[in-house]
Amino acid sequence: MAGLSLEALKERYQIMSEYEEQAASKGIRLVAGMDEAGRGPLAGPVVAAAVILDPEQPVYGVNDSKKLSEKRRAVLKPAIEAQAVSFGIGIIDEQVIDRINILEATKEAMCQAVAALDPQPELILIDALTIPQIRIPQQGIIKGDAKSVSIAAASILAKETRDAIMRVYDEIYPEYGFAKHKGYGTKDHIEAIRTYGPCPIHRRSFIKNFI
Repeated sequence: MAGLSLEALKERYQIMSEYEEQAASKGIRLVAGMDEAGRGPLAGPVVAAAVILDPEQPVYGVNDSKKLSEKRRAVLKPAIEAQAVSFGIGIIDEQVIDRINILEATKEAMCQAVAALDPQPELILIDALTIPQIRIPQQGIIKGDAKSVSIAAASILAKETRDAIMRVYDEIYPEYGFAKHKGYGTKDHIEAIRTYGPCPIHRRSFIKNFI
C-alpha cells in the first residue's frame, strides 16, 4: 500500500468495508474482524486477534498483512489499537499446539481474542473459519483478510504480535534465526534443527520429519 495517494487509500478502504456496511444496514454496529498468524510455522505460538473498528475513525492503509511490508505493519498496528473500539489478542503456545493440534489451538486462540473484547461484538467476520465454541453470530469469508477491513486489521495485529514474540525468542535461541524466518520452515531453519536439535519452542508434531 506504500506509495498510494490518500484518495487511493480511502477508495481501497471503502471497497474493503463492504461486509461491515452490509452489517450496519441491518442495524449491526459492533462488528469484529478476526484472523490468526502462525498456523504454519515449525516453532512458537499461534496468535489470534479480534478487532472492532470504529467507522468514524478509519485507519487508511489497512490491508491483508501479507501484502504489507514490515515497516508498514509497524506503523498501522498502533494506529489500529488507538482508533479501534476494542481489540483482543489470544496466544496458544507450542505445547498446547502439540497436544490438541493446530486447528483446535487456533480456535482456542480466537476464543481468547473474542473474550478480551469489550464491548462484545454483535457479529464476527472471520477469515475462512467459523468457531462453534463462540456463541456470537459469525460469517466466514474466504480470503477475508483481503476483503474486509476488520479482518485485515486483525491480521496486522496478529502478525505483528507474533513477530514480536519470535524476535524475543531469537535472543534466547539465536542459533535458529527466529528473527529472520519467524519459525517458518525455511531451508536455514530446517538445517538449524538438524544441526542443533529442537529447542523448547519447537512444535514436536511439526518437526518429527526433520529430526
